[in-house]
This record gives sequence, structure tokens and C-alpha cells, in this order.
Amino acid sequence: MRSVRAIALMFAFASLSAAPAVASEYDGNWNVTIYTKNGNCEPTLRVPVSIVGGKVAAQEGLSGSVNSSGIVKVSINGAYANGTMTATSASGKWNGASGGIACSGRWEAAKQ
Repeated sequence: MRSVRAIALMFAFASLSAAPAVASEYDGNWNVTIYTKNGNCEPTLRVPVSIVGGKVAAQEGLSGSVNSSGIVKVSINGAYANGTMTATSASGKWNGASGGIACSGRWEAAKQ
């Protein structure tokens, strides 16, 4: 269950980095739903997300970004998520581990 929670924290605590960022069409508030397909992680989790300047950053070693083509990559504590975004929706895959057992799944998001 740690991996799904780590992915949720990645998204839930998304924020601006200290430096000013250039606006991105992906900026804004998003509703993210995380689904576990394999492993013993939490089956479904919904979290709000904020993206600013195409950057995703937060506490505990989280790093991530959305490039100008809509490719999103995020990592935190050994869990990874990636996917693609449009101006209003996004989807992708994630993987990590819970208690040393691999977990993986998919995620979807809609812009508010």
C-alpha cells in the first residue's frame, strides 16, 4: 500500500518550485484516480493535483514534470509514474512496491 500512497503524495502535494516557471497548457487543478492492477497495494485512490509551470515538486524527494508535448514523469521514494496529458485529460502507468512486493497499475486525470 505504500506505493499507491507514495504516488498519491506525488500528486496531492504537487506545487511550484522556488524559481518562477513559464506557464504551461497543463497548469491547473486536476483530479487524479490511481488504480492498482497488480500487487497488494490499495486498489483505488483519488487525489487532487496542482501543476504550475509544467513542474511537479514536493517534499520527500518527489520530482517530476510535464514537457511541452504532454509527457509527464514523476518519481518519489522508488515509485514511478509516467503518461501523457492533453489540456483537459491525462493517463498513464505507475509502478513501485509495498512491503517489498511489486505493485503496478494505471492512473487517469481530468482537469477541473
